[in-house]
Amino acid sequence: MAALDNNSIVAVIGSGAMGAGIAQVAAAAGYRVKLYDTHAEAVSKAIQDIGKMYVKLAEKGRMTAQEAQEASARLQAASSLQDVSDASLVVEAIVENLDVKRGLFADLEALVGDDCILATNTSSISVTAIAAKLRRPERLVGMHFFNPVPLMALVEVISGLATSDEVAATVYDTSIAWGKQPVHAKSTPGFIVNRVARPFYAEGWRLLSEQAGDAATIDAVLREAGGFRMGPFELMDLIGHDVNFSVTQSVFGAYFNDPRFTPSVLQQEMVNAGFLGRKSGRGFYRYGEGASVPAAQQESAQPRPEVVALSSAVGGDGRGHTGVIHALVRRLEASGIGVTSRVTLEGQASDTAPALHCNGAAIYLTDGRSATQRAQDNSHADTVLFDLALDYATAKRVALARADQCGDEAWAAAVGLFQAAGFAVTRLDDVPGLAVMRTVAMLANEAADAVNQGVCTAAAVDIAMQKGVNYPRGPLAWADAVGVQHVVTVLHHLAQGYGEDRYRVSPLLRRKLANGASFHAE
Repeated sequence: MAALDNNSIVAVIGSGAMGAGIAQVAAAAGYRVKLYDTHAEAVSKAIQDIGKMYVKLAEKGRMTAQEAQEASARLQAASSLQDVSDASLVVEAIVENLDVKRGLFADLEALVGDDCILATNTSSISVTAIAAKLRRPERLVGMHFFNPVPLMALVEVISGLATSDEVAATVYDTSIAWGKQPVHAKSTPGFIVNRVARPFYAEGWRLLSEQAGDAATIDAVLREAGGFRMGPFELMDLIGHDVNFSVTQSVFGAYFNDPRFTPSVLQQEMVNAGFLGRKSGRGFYRYGEGASVPAAQQESAQPRPEVVALSSAVGGDGRGHTGVIHALVRRLEASGIGVTSRVTLEGQASDTAPALHCNGAAIYLTDGRSATQRAQDNSHADTVLFDLALDYATAKRVALARADQCGDEAWAAAVGLFQAAGFAVTRLDDVPGLAVMRTVAMLANEAADAVNQGVCTAAAVDIAMQKGVNYPRGPLAWADAVGVQHVVTVLHHLAQGYGEDRYRVSPLLRRKLANGASFHAE
């Protein structure tokens, strides 16, 4: 199949932010666009605003003045649904209500030609359910854009049970012609992005509820160590806690109360209080003139350790978990910190290596156990854990946790070691998996389940999370980087520590571990 040609007419139903954005993108790509809304004045305003946007883009050199004029000329207001009867593609961007959408598509089916593709921009409603009462349900497909449409590259092309492969392929190719990055997905609750993103918020809420740190501290760790553009709490403030909570409830209910998607009681309290985030002037942060930004927790300066050793296992190949340690060691050495090596017996490797050692402290990458539990398991009181970072060479911050048994001298040595390498050191309370590691492990787990259940491919889920919500790395690419074995270990320990099905390991992760494969070819 191929994209619709430029002689095709695209109709967009709904002139709100999403509908106007879709119309702007389609017209800029060379398609004639008819924009319809039940409020005619809204259509007129949308077309005027889109025209102004084209002018701004021309002023910034992103399109020529002639291209801006031609794109504006391709936009046309439709005064009634009958006016879109000649469309080859109709994209609906109206209220998120199943009955309303069904009614609209039933009306459209009676007006448009048999070859016209019907597309819904729904973010949460089953595409199968929307199409179910149509005479020809095979021509309805999901075309889920992300807000703001002109800036966000991703389009989820969602096939319901009845959607034809040809229709999905045409919409996929048309999305490319519009300058977008499409991915195929099956119609399941949350599709790809709204499903796979749930752990980013859920683990943040868990960390907060267990007093690992305050919201500003957790946000800083996810942002400055994990590489996420925003931490979970500042992102939810931006989205609106009412909206975010509603989506979580919707996904939770759609998956028949799977504990993986359990909503947070703390977020319910935020909604009850009216602390909705930016739009209400207060969420986890205050907004408006004179509002101050709370500082993240940061440890005071400690002396630089004189001697640092790295224990390593016999036969380590430098990949995955061991590779993460070596990336940190390279940063330490680049900062002038000498690291000596010592070999640990192979039979001891799982518990005692790899690790950094200084002034009696044994410093490990978190494996999903608390530092206190790991100290007990290893019979070494002075145990300190460090969190995952996207790139240890450039990360500004690292989170550490100390075992309850850990002495002050050993803790100071661990803090001083990371500070000497230029990290701002944040202490989190001793929660299993710390912040970045448990979040990444759960994102990878959910992404693996989506692939395992045939919702999308491994490549699609990584593209979707990078292009749809600006993650610094796709969840499955991150699993490859950390090591599938270590991700499974983290999840296993979280499940043991909490005794919850929430942290059950995806069968696909177990399968990859068993056959020694990665998600993406090296």
